[in-house]
Amino acid sequence: MSRPIETLLMSAEGRRHRIPGMKLWVGVTDKDWYEYLALQRPDEVNFWQPSGARTFKVLQPGEPFLFKLHSPDNFIVGGGFFVRYSALPASLAWEAFERKNGVESFEDLLTRVRKYRRADDALDPIIGCNVLAEPFFLPRSLWIPVPAGWAPNIVQGRGYESHGDGAALWQAVVEATRLGDRVESPTMLPEEDGPRFGAEFLTRARLGQGAFRVLVTDAYQRRCAVTGEKTLPVLEAAHIKPYACEGPHRVQNGLLLRSDLHKLFDLGYVTVTPEFDMEVSSKLREDWSNGREYYAWHGKKLTHLPVEQFLQPARDFLRWHNEHRFKS
Repeated sequence: MSRPIETLLMSAEGRRHRIPGMKLWVGVTDKDWYEYLALQRPDEVNFWQPSGARTFKVLQPGEPFLFKLHSPDNFIVGGGFFVRYSALPASLAWEAFERKNGVESFEDLLTRVRKYRRADDALDPIIGCNVLAEPFFLPRSLWIPVPAGWAPNIVQGRGYESHGDGAALWQAVVEATRLGDRVESPTMLPEEDGPRFGAEFLTRARLGQGAFRVLVTDAYQRRCAVTGEKTLPVLEAAHIKPYACEGPHRVQNGLLLRSDLHKLFDLGYVTVTPEFDMEVSSKLREDWSNGREYYAWHGKKLTHLPVEQFLQPARDFLRWHNEHRFKS
């Protein structure tokens, strides 16, 4: 049985559970967005903004991003853990997250976006995507009142530090997720003995398919690793070791490839060695009596890799693809 929210807040106020160095963000959202996702209980969500003009730089990966409903419902009702902000065409946001955008269809997403954009008739508007992992949704009995200092004119949200109101709010959230009926306690809750934010979060979090696509796309500077192609609609995030074979949704298990190369990679007609050399199988010519364009890349180094070395393809995953997928 859940305890009344007043008890949670008193407990939180008494302990002031501080997580050194942690920040959290309280983002304002529509009740229908929240209720739609609360029924689905997805593994990730896109907390989108109607415009991609403003970059969100408040949080590091792994820090909490909480949901507050529009006034007069001045409550914290759930949240998730920040993965990345990315400005994307609405069509790609839909391809990556589908109903995890909080709407039933791409047409619904466009309708919602245009509701907040003045005189904008763009066919495929750029929207801001805050990718969140492990979202949680609180039952009505455990909704948390906003801190006393919350100003009524806040439209998008505000941040909190890991002390004062921020510490009390975070403790209330932690207790609510642990005590609430039908609330799955997130595995990524930071602890006092050392939160793991930033790069380390991205290597251990349970990321979803949508987050994987966004992270890989941005890590490769939105260019095909083989050809350098930068036409975004034809670029796809490929798993090196497939998810069906227990390959994780991590950037180190991904390559950004042009769609035709992605298909050939999945089928084993091309591969990438642990030294980042492209190899094209002779089976491509034998099976299809063609492939001249692709053989031109045989033996060549990848042209584009993530700048951060820890995000580059893991050699163990590349060896797996060489040994288990490539038609040698």
